[in-house]
Amino acid sequence: MPRKALIKNYSRRQFIGASAASVLAVNYLPSRVFGANERLAMAGIGIGGKGGGDIGQAGGLGDVVALCDVDSKRGAGSFNRFGKAKRYTDFRKMLDEMGKSIDACTVSTPDHTHAPAALRAMRQGIHVYVQKPLTHTVWEARQMRLEATKNKVCTQMGNQGTASTGLREGVEAIQSGVLGELTEVHVWTNRPVWPQAPGITDRLPGQQKPDHIDWDSFIGPAPMRPYNGGYHPFKWRGWWDYGTGALGDMACHTANLAYMGTQLTQPNWVEPVTVGPINPETYPGWAVIKMKFPAIKGRGEITFNWYEGREDGKKKLPAPDYFHGIRPSNSGSLVVGTKGTLYSPNDYGSSWQILPKRGGNEAPKYEKVAPRLPRNNRGDGGMKEEWVKAIKANKPGIALSNFDYAANLTEAILLGNVAMKVGEGFEWNAAKLSSPNKKVAQFVTKEYRKSWEI
Repeated sequence: MPRKALIKNYSRRQFIGASAASVLAVNYLPSRVFGANERLAMAGIGIGGKGGGDIGQAGGLGDVVALCDVDSKRGAGSFNRFGKAKRYTDFRKMLDEMGKSIDACTVSTPDHTHAPAALRAMRQGIHVYVQKPLTHTVWEARQMRLEATKNKVCTQMGNQGTASTGLREGVEAIQSGVLGELTEVHVWTNRPVWPQAPGITDRLPGQQKPDHIDWDSFIGPAPMRPYNGGYHPFKWRGWWDYGTGALGDMACHTANLAYMGTQLTQPNWVEPVTVGPINPETYPGWAVIKMKFPAIKGRGEITFNWYEGREDGKKKLPAPDYFHGIRPSNSGSLVVGTKGTLYSPNDYGSSWQILPKRGGNEAPKYEKVAPRLPRNNRGDGGMKEEWVKAIKANKPGIALSNFDYAANLTEAILLGNVAMKVGEGFEWNAAKLSSPNKKVAQFVTKEYRKSWEI
């Protein structure tokens, strides 16, 4: 049933027992109330590649009424699969024309259009599922969290490892105390696996644009530049204007277990330990970023370390003695405590083991604690299932990577990219989104092309 029935449904299902004040105050209405067996009207923005999987899984839980992709060839699979859905290349037009008929929407576009699409949808009361990283800038991540709360929509970010039983058990292990006092986190990646510095540092020359691509809509809020196949598809990840580099692309996955387990929120110090040469077009070839997260009740200060890329052919990794003779995986994470270390050898935190503490010889014995987090273990599809369950129950917290969590994770991660450009360590005031270092402000947000503002 489309959202145009909002007031009708509210009157029928919720008026009895509600106070007059809550009924009259539109800001306090849920975006829509659903029956347990009612099918949601779904839309998809960015429906090729990963987006095809997202709308495919979400669409199986509802009725797909609208689809949008800037590339009709890459989107063809989804367009054909959901042949009754209305087709668009510009999400602004889709939401303007069909917003009242859409209950929930997936957003799986390049990073620079996540927030423009999702914010526009949420402001119309549409529940959103947004691919990782949640946004392109720190400021956008904050706006996503605020708008989700303001509009009372249910949200989920697409870091699918969150659904795995292994990750949820790992979170419980970290919080059980088996590692002792938690002191450090280390996260590393095999990215970048796309072109960027040092191989590419200059803007690409213009090429003839294929007819199946709406280039203006691909560019979206970014400054206009001529089409080149070196930007789209996939390779946009290494360009400042469109992607978020290795850190943005993978830390929402690879840091997820450690971030959730150690209950991190926002750092108060961010430092580029080492960064490859910076250019105005593409992300650097390597980086090591350090952040300090303040103590909270139950744990002390945590130092977070991120490693990406290769310098002179040598992969950036934590020191060898953290691994106790184990060959480090291509991507993974370490949570270090005074009694032991939890090592996860993959991107998604779905498997892990407990090692001795750094400098120690014997790993602490861990007896599995009683589950505190609900079990899903249905992978990427399970993320959509929890999101839809949250929508129907009107309980945003059912989706564990809802924007209260995911926006904080994204803000912290993207501060690492800010540090790359600033070129020096800086104090960070998360409440004010500001730093005493005057160089920082210009990289926390960005300018938007006319008619694409958010």
